[in-house]
Amino acid sequence: MTERRQLPFDPIDEAKRQWVSHGWSDQASGMAIVTSIMRLQQVFLARADAVLRPLHLTFARYEVLMILSFSTHGSLPLGKIGERLQVNAASVTNAVNRLEAQGLVDRRSNPSDGRGTLAELTDRGRTLAMEATARMNTQVFSDLGLDEPMLRALFEPLGELRQAAGDFT
Repeated sequence: MTERRQLPFDPIDEAKRQWVSHGWSDQASGMAIVTSIMRLQQVFLARADAVLRPLHLTFARYEVLMILSFSTHGSLPLGKIGERLQVNAASVTNAVNRLEAQGLVDRRSNPSDGRGTLAELTDRGRTLAMEATARMNTQVFSDLGLDEPMLRALFEPLGELRQAAGDFT
């Protein structure tokens, strides 16, 4: 991967200035926030992918492993995984298919619902989930560039934005 040249200015701040100069002052802050969050999503996903790639995981598959590892029995219905990850059924099926091919998850019939399917974490999947989490904790989650009080202060309004978008009540 080629090294990206660091800009001597904040391009989103410049875009905000341009928004104002073009008469969109009322929307300039919203544009800057949305664009900043989308850019940070790219930054964080690239960091996560770099950490998870050597383990043959993507962030989406890592999330499935972690949800299963947090569940009481190490298994959940596919629909419940989709609800908790807030993704569509096709995304869950794709992730579970790949995890199953890697020997990290098994599928089995849901005993409480004869029609449903459970994804169940294998011992190998649990081990890899813990290894991936150790790496994510040290290489991605530990140093975002803000101290703990700032992280807590940022999390609350982001939660309010997600709630306003309908993620939860």
